[in-house]
Amino acid sequence: MARGRIRSKLRLSNLYTFGCLRPSTHEGEDPPHQIQGPGFTRTVFCNQPHMHKKKPLRYRSNYVSTTRYNLITFFPKSLYEQFHRAANLYFLVAAILSVFPLSPFNKWSMIAPLVFVVGLSMMKEALEDWRRFIQDVKINARKTCVHKTDGGFRQRKWKKVRVGDVVKVEKDEFFPADLLLLSSSYEDGICYVETMNLDGETNLKVKRSLEASLALDDDVSLGNFAATIRCEDPNPNLYTFVGNLEYERQTFPLSPNHILLRDSKLRNTAYVYGVVVFTGHDTKVMQNSTKSPSKRSRIERTMDYIIYTLLVLLILISCISSSGFAWETEFHMPKMWYLRPDAPEDLTNPSNPIYAGVVHLITALLLYGYLIPISLYVSIEIVKVWQASFINQDLRMYDDESGVPAQARTSNLNEELGQVHTILSDKTGTLTCNQMDFLKCSIAGTSYGVRSSEVEVAAAKQMAVDLEEHGEMVTSTRVYGSTWDSSGTREIEVESGGDNNNNNPRVPIKGFGFEDNRLMNGNWLRESQPNDILQFFRILAICHTAIPELNEESGKYTYEAESPDEASFLAAAREFGFEFCKRTQSSVFIREREYKVLNLLEFTSKRKRMSVIVRDEEGQILLLCKGADRHVGEAGLRTLALAYRRLDEEEYTAWNTEFLKAKTSIGSDRDELLEKGSDMIEKELILVGATAVEDKLQKGVPQCIDKLAQAGLKLWVLTGDKMETAINIGFACSLLRQGMRQICITSMNPDGGSQDSKRAVKENILNQLTKAVQMVKLDTDPHAAFALIIDGKTLTYALEDDMKYQFLALAVDCASVICCRVSPKQKALVTRLVKEGTGRTTLAIGDGANDVGMIQEADIGVGISGVEGMQAVMASDFSIAQFRFLERLLVVHGHWCYKRIAQMICYFFYKNIAFGLTLFYFEAFTGFSGQSVYNDYYLMLFNVVLTSLPVIALGVFEQDFPALYQQGTKNLFFDWSRILGWMCNGVYSSLVIFFLNIGIIYSQAFRAGGQTADMDAVGTTMFTCIIWAVNVQIALTMSHFTWIQHVLIWGSIGLWYLFLALFGMMRPSLSGNIYMILDEILAPAPIYWMATLLVTVAAVLPYVAHIAFQRFLNPLDHHIIQEIKYYKRDVEDARLWTREGSKAREKTKIGFTARVDAKIRHLRSKLNKKQSNLSHFSAQDAMSPRSL
Repeated sequence: MARGRIRSKLRLSNLYTFGCLRPSTHEGEDPPHQIQGPGFTRTVFCNQPHMHKKKPLRYRSNYVSTTRYNLITFFPKSLYEQFHRAANLYFLVAAILSVFPLSPFNKWSMIAPLVFVVGLSMMKEALEDWRRFIQDVKINARKTCVHKTDGGFRQRKWKKVRVGDVVKVEKDEFFPADLLLLSSSYEDGICYVETMNLDGETNLKVKRSLEASLALDDDVSLGNFAATIRCEDPNPNLYTFVGNLEYERQTFPLSPNHILLRDSKLRNTAYVYGVVVFTGHDTKVMQNSTKSPSKRSRIERTMDYIIYTLLVLLILISCISSSGFAWETEFHMPKMWYLRPDAPEDLTNPSNPIYAGVVHLITALLLYGYLIPISLYVSIEIVKVWQASFINQDLRMYDDESGVPAQARTSNLNEELGQVHTILSDKTGTLTCNQMDFLKCSIAGTSYGVRSSEVEVAAAKQMAVDLEEHGEMVTSTRVYGSTWDSSGTREIEVESGGDNNNNNPRVPIKGFGFEDNRLMNGNWLRESQPNDILQFFRILAICHTAIPELNEESGKYTYEAESPDEASFLAAAREFGFEFCKRTQSSVFIREREYKVLNLLEFTSKRKRMSVIVRDEEGQILLLCKGADRHVGEAGLRTLALAYRRLDEEEYTAWNTEFLKAKTSIGSDRDELLEKGSDMIEKELILVGATAVEDKLQKGVPQCIDKLAQAGLKLWVLTGDKMETAINIGFACSLLRQGMRQICITSMNPDGGSQDSKRAVKENILNQLTKAVQMVKLDTDPHAAFALIIDGKTLTYALEDDMKYQFLALAVDCASVICCRVSPKQKALVTRLVKEGTGRTTLAIGDGANDVGMIQEADIGVGISGVEGMQAVMASDFSIAQFRFLERLLVVHGHWCYKRIAQMICYFFYKNIAFGLTLFYFEAFTGFSGQSVYNDYYLMLFNVVLTSLPVIALGVFEQDFPALYQQGTKNLFFDWSRILGWMCNGVYSSLVIFFLNIGIIYSQAFRAGGQTADMDAVGTTMFTCIIWAVNVQIALTMSHFTWIQHVLIWGSIGLWYLFLALFGMMRPSLSGNIYMILDEILAPAPIYWMATLLVTVAAVLPYVAHIAFQRFLNPLDHHIIQEIKYYKRDVEDARLWTREGSKAREKTKIGFTARVDAKIRHLRSKLNKKQSNLSHFSAQDAMSPRSL
């Protein structure tokens, strides 16, 4: 048997109030839907897929593709994307113009770098799309059982499933397409479906087949099955389905309860048979999937403005150059006899200077094009791919349990991870793992359970540290609160839980974290109220709807329950000795004792309780009830009250008669009648006790939230759960804490649907928002913290245009925000409001298909790639296996990527301005002749080879301290003051490089023989100074060095000399004017080496002075930490290191640390109060007559 489990075959629908007794009418008697007109044209021939091979009945295949390109569209679409960028488009035009004689360069000096840059970018796009293709292949290659014409079943890949196929899906498998349920392993044709991938809900949905198809419950009976489905056309609505089934000359109406949607999972059911209705992109889940919007980081958008600025500068100096050339042509050209002014060419004709200036403008635009860094985009692409690979290969973000690593699904937003201001998170499956642990209980007024919460333990430890720092002795660390011992030393009490003498701690039990020997191992019989305890355990074991499963390997029962807290109650009952082991159609068995189930009153959000009426072996009728008491303790525990009532036979019989009438009624008031019937019997209950269960968060969630809060990030929780559940989770993960003021914005029920009633509701909500904003702003308590809690109904009004900014203003002022009962669309709208309203970077994280809209709307979308499908991941920009990995993704990788990319871009513009302006200076110096001072090969190699590797090293390997995350949020490294500072540095360097070189070389001998330098010697010397200056500059910029940086920086300088030597040795037809230039001209000349040294020092001197004064007078956080690390003060003085590190953290009012701080303040106030009382009593005792 699968996984060693045994399950009894039951009619499970009998266990639920909505399914215990069906209405007296048969489904076949219900009127069929009127299927006609537009939108209702689909016809499916069941078990006859061959009928759908030709149009008009030929429908889409079940093949699914999420790629952006295919073999035909890749080149045109990718080229369009590349030349959408302003810089690439400019260089494309420049490459075309370089073919004509007007170009000052060799055409290949423009074409080759462009082809290289665009080709690499296209290869990166192809690689990312290939990964999407591989993921599609895996999904399409999944297999399912498809019915054959001979009556058997065989395995077939999902992509080959066709409309009309009958498929068999087994337990824990995903449905390959949208199916009509025919039958299941249960006699009454129901099955249990998990729709987490569709709507994010983990509670199981009950689907039911038509009674007419119940007989189709084995492979043989399906052999001659034939029917026709006429239904709606493909549409994205998950919760509606309109259609008819024509079978055996009868027509049966179909509803959403009969449809099994693709990507939902079969649970608690051995198998189902279904017929395929929609396939591939026609399925509802694919109809809901939207193409990922094109997202660009803020840095990239700012970079566009810088490119536009440089283009304006390029056009400006080109206009100056062309105007200068026109001036020279008109006034000075006639005096230049060597240009033959008596027989002028068109470009040097003094009689037509305007024409000469216009033509020269084209030359100038090409000549000064090196102001625009052609290799910037490709260098950034390379760096981002490397950064993405670091994320993908980070073992600290690898989940050992699921074997799932982190994945950067796009590398375009790496730096955006370092600028996040607000995180919008789903709850179910993202923060929680849907597991409850039974932790404490109270029975007959006595509390049981000695385990403390993490908050209380941490608070006590911190208090102990604080007291030690003040020189006070701490004698023990025990249980809650604080006491004083006889010697006057303080004693911090923290419950450790369990038996301290037990050296062999028990193995953790899923759902059971209770520790108290008074109730374990039958010790409860020696308590003062054993009968109440017995009744308490019975309620735990009987009042539920779960199904037991025997694990043959362990010999223990596990439970499939409607909710995780119900499973934890059964685990607790089992450990207390009241093991629920069997359920039949009418009974439950607790060990050997049988209880007849007479009625089950299901939990509803209105009643907030559930009850079961049973008859025990003595014939006594008992009503057992459990319900929420709306209380959440400081430890964030969820509590339920347990009660019971004994019923006599006559009362029960009378009530049951009325209740059965309500259950069998048909009409819109059926639910209301059931509510009234339940309330009639659920009265005069005897309270037995209460349970306290811990909502099991995913591993590391509180710690992750705490670290993110300290980094200055805000967290909003958007959940479809009810408000009570969301509040519980808020306490559990420290978004809420005791003492935090909760602002609950709710809407009153409108009287009817009139405009006046809706206006009254809006005014009421607006009034609540206004009062809340005033309360927050007028509060003067520095420790005050506010939490905003709002439900989906109220949010509908709050998100309207005339109110949404008041809502946002309140939310921004609150420490935490929880939105409950929100729809997927509302999640996306809230995300858009935060993104557009605050103007800050937003990140959305979720794990289900209901989170896709939110993930796509946010600046950054993160999907949780757990074991429950891939819808959120497919729509995301980054995927991780657990929420706790978000801390490292943002605080480490995000911060590093931001700083690396920001410094890299600033440096790129610096070096290109420093290089490009020297061309302008030389042209002006030579009478705007259009002549380049540099050889064409120098121009070709500058961006692509000689300066590209160090900048890539900066973008890939630069590191600093992750604790400085707020530097990215405040954009310290890429604001306009920083950008303009780097540009000014580039202008200064260009002036120094050009004029110092001209001043040194122009008017004196260059070689020992007295020869002066020609243009090639001047250009090569100037180019050498540029190579040295920009590489020394990047070395000064880096704060983290490895051997790789040293090799790439100094190796680039060495590569320049190597190129001069080797290329200069080639025959003159190839090397041209630089033949043997290093060996014979430059190397023997001392002035060449002196100029290189002098110019390089002068070029970087202002930057050295700037960083020296900044570190001395106004150091940034990373400067201080860097010096502490360099002088190893962090090892010698741990307190100094801790203090300086804490300065970089933001003060926060949420998270584990804030909760511990609040607990410390509470304990400290109790200690001070107790100390003052003791001092008062001591003073009174000293003044008493007895002491006198």
